[in-house]
Amino acid sequence: MNIKTLTISIMLTLGLSVSLAADDPIYTGTFSNLAVGGYDPLSYFSRDGEPIKGNKQFSTQWRGAEWRFSSASNLAKFKADPLAHAPQYGGYCAWAIAQGKLAKGDAETYALVDGKLYLNYNAKVAERWNGDRQTFIEQANIRYPSLIDLNHAKAN
Repeated sequence: MNIKTLTISIMLTLGLSVSLAADDPIYTGTFSNLAVGGYDPLSYFSRDGEPIKGNKQFSTQWRGAEWRFSSASNLAKFKADPLAHAPQYGGYCAWAIAQGKLAKGDAETYALVDGKLYLNYNAKVAERWNGDRQTFIEQANIRYPSLIDLNHAKAN
């Protein structure tokens, strides 16, 4: 058994998830500090499951990004537990993270897996990611912390 397989097995056995720690930055794009492309992150979890654009009237700052919501109620729910509603891996592309790379996530190319929101770069990448979501999530959970550490080091 190689070290990667062993690490994944241990993490699964312990139920560990490292997809979004308390101090991880949120990917906001090159020209904007708008999280999730301005979509209401709670809208992904609604019965319809279709993302809805947020309204600047219902917004908050969290982790260096502006988050917008479609209602005061959704804003309040997010403030109460942002980690439950924020996209995994800081909003970066879940497939790219699994490959050991950082790439922007597209708010319109998403999936909900086990109650968590994952974004992908585009539809072509999402199709690839959807082919083996669980394996890619396991790989991304392992790679994400070191990618973010490396990214922070470059920024400082």
